[in-house]
Amino acid sequence: MSIAVLSALIVGGLFALLLVGVPFAFAAGAIAVVAAWTQFGPQAMFLISSRTFELVTDFTLVAIPMYVLMASLIERSGIAQDLYSSLYRVFGRFRGGVLLATLAIAFILGATTGIVGGEVVLLGLVALPQMMRLGYSNKLTLGTITAGGSLGTMVPPSIVLILYGITAGVSISELFMATATPALLLVTLYAGYVLIRVHRDPSLAPALTEEQIGPRKKPMETLRNVGFPVFIVFAVLGSIYAGLASITESAAFGVLGVMVAVALRGELSGRMLAGALLQTLVTCGVVLWLVFGTNALIGVYNAMGGIRFMQGLITGIASDPMMLLAITILTFLILGFFVDWVGILFLTTPIFLPLIRQAGFDPVWFGVIFNMTVQVAYLTPPFAPSAFYLKSVAPSSVSLSDIYRSSLPFVGLQVVALGLVIAFPQIALWLPQLLR
Repeated sequence: MSIAVLSALIVGGLFALLLVGVPFAFAAGAIAVVAAWTQFGPQAMFLISSRTFELVTDFTLVAIPMYVLMASLIERSGIAQDLYSSLYRVFGRFRGGVLLATLAIAFILGATTGIVGGEVVLLGLVALPQMMRLGYSNKLTLGTITAGGSLGTMVPPSIVLILYGITAGVSISELFMATATPALLLVTLYAGYVLIRVHRDPSLAPALTEEQIGPRKKPMETLRNVGFPVFIVFAVLGSIYAGLASITESAAFGVLGVMVAVALRGELSGRMLAGALLQTLVTCGVVLWLVFGTNALIGVYNAMGGIRFMQGLITGIASDPMMLLAITILTFLILGFFVDWVGILFLTTPIFLPLIRQAGFDPVWFGVIFNMTVQVAYLTPPFAPSAFYLKSVAPSSVSLSDIYRSSLPFVGLQVVALGLVIAFPQIALWLPQLLR
C-alpha cells in the first residue's frame, strides 16, 4: 500500500474517531498502534514506548506542572480578586476603564500562569459580573474577556512555548523573550480597539460615578494587591532573562513565591493546597496524554516514510518561502477549527519545521508565528476553547453564539498582529538577538 493511501487512511480514521466522540489523544494513540502493528509487526510497539520514554525524561517538562500549580494556587486565593479590585478603582474613572483593567489583569495573570482555560474562567468569574452590573456592552465585555484570557498562550511563561521549544530543539528562554513584544502589541491593539469603540459610542461603557467606583483604597493596600502578582512575574521572568535560572528552576521559584504570597495573605491551608495539586494533576494528565498520543502517531508515520512524503508534496506545491509560510499558517488555522494546539504542534512541527529552516526562517520567530496562529484558534468556532471556558461560568442569558460573535473583532486584531510580525520579524527577534 502506497504512503499516499496510508496517509489518507490515517487522516480519515482520525477524523472518524473524533466524530464519534473519541478524545483526540486516544484517537491519535490508537491509530499509531494500529498503523505500527500492521506495517511493522508487534516489535514496532517498542518504537512507541521509546519515543514516549524519551519525551517524558526531558527535565524541561517539569516546568509545566509547576506553572499549572501556580495558576491553580492563584485561582483559589484572593490574589486575582484583589488585583482586579485595585485596578478597577484606578481605571474605573475613565470611560471604558473597566475593560482596560480587565486587559491589564489578563496580561499580568498570563505572565504568572500561562494557562488559558484558568485565566478565562477567572476573568469570567471576577470581571464579567461587574461589567454586566455596570451596564457595559455585553458584546464588548465578552470579547475582551475571551481575547484577554487567550493571552495566556502569548505572555511568557507559556506552556505552548515550552512544548514547542522541546519539539523544535530551540531555546525556550529565547522563545519567552521573542513573544514579549508581540504580546504587548496584542494588548495595545485590544486596548486601542476598546477605547475607539467606547468613545465613538459612549453607551457601550457608561461613565461610572464615584459611588459605583467605591472608596479609594489605602496606598499600602493597593501596593500589596498589585505588588504580589507583579513580584511573581519579575521573579519568574527576571530570573530567566538574567540567566540566573533555567525554565524549570524559575517555575519552581514561582511556585514558592505564590505559596509565600498566599501564606502572607492568611489563605494557605492543607485543603487549598490539596485541591490545587489535584487540579494540577488533572490538567497535566490531559496535556500529557495529548502529547503521548500525537507523539506516537508522528513517530510511526515518520517510520513509514510519511514525513518525507508530506515534505515532498509541500515543496512541490510551494517552492517560494512565503508561499510555504502561507501554507503552513493556513494548515495551523484549519486544524485549529477541530484539534487542540498540542495535537497541532506534535503533528505538524516535524513536517513543517525542517522546511521552514531550509527556507531561511528563524525557528524562534516561527515559534512565535505558531503561537500567534494557535491563539486565533482559541477564539474561532467550532472548537474555540476560550468560548467554552467562558460559557461555563457565564450567566444563562449569555449564549455560546453571543460569545462567538463578540470574539470576531478580536480575531481580526489577532490576524493584524500576526501579519505585522510576519512582515517585520524584528518585532519578535530584537530582544533575543539583543541578549544573545
